[in-house]
Amino acid sequence: MLSITITESAEQYLAGLLAKQDCEGIGIRMFVTDPGTPKAETCIAYCRPGEEQEKDEVMELASFKAYFDHRSLPFLEDAKVDYADEKFGGQLTIRAPNSRMPRVSDDSPLEDRINYLLYNEINPGLAAHGGVISLEEIVDNVAVLRFGGGCQGCGMADVTLKEGVEKTMLEKIPELKGIRDVTDHSDRSQAYI
Repeated sequence: MLSITITESAEQYLAGLLAKQDCEGIGIRMFVTDPGTPKAETCIAYCRPGEEQEKDEVMELASFKAYFDHRSLPFLEDAKVDYADEKFGGQLTIRAPNSRMPRVSDDSPLEDRINYLLYNEINPGLAAHGGVISLEEIVDNVAVLRFGGGCQGCGMADVTLKEGVEKTMLEKIPELKGIRDVTDHSDRSQAYI
């Protein structure tokens, strides 16, 4: 059972936008990018026939269908889409209170588990030096990381990567084969020294 609310005013507003697309059967698709991290963003996009995903959850509304990304569902729990008429137009708002909440389990996607570890265990320790590490991509089960803030250009970045970050990540995420740093450490302007 979906615990996502699309208010009547939001449904009418979205139906109006969809009608302008001149596409039979067009709906919306809702998803969260970077779920469970401070960078999480809840998005609504047009969903033309054939663009829905096999595992999407579907909500049948009076005017259209709303599709919800399967991977995003835990992060969309208790989400609300609303539309309010205002003096100078209107505003569509999406409130997804759980989009940035770390919700991972052993069967969560690898990307979610890596982000959880970075944002909840590794980055808090680096914050004292103004540092932060983010996941760029995963290539053949190798996490490609970017050091930022005080970590970028820091002379101890290699030690932090090998002795701290890599050791922790490989221990807690067994299918991870390794870690790679793509940071340009020649820029030392923000480095913690």
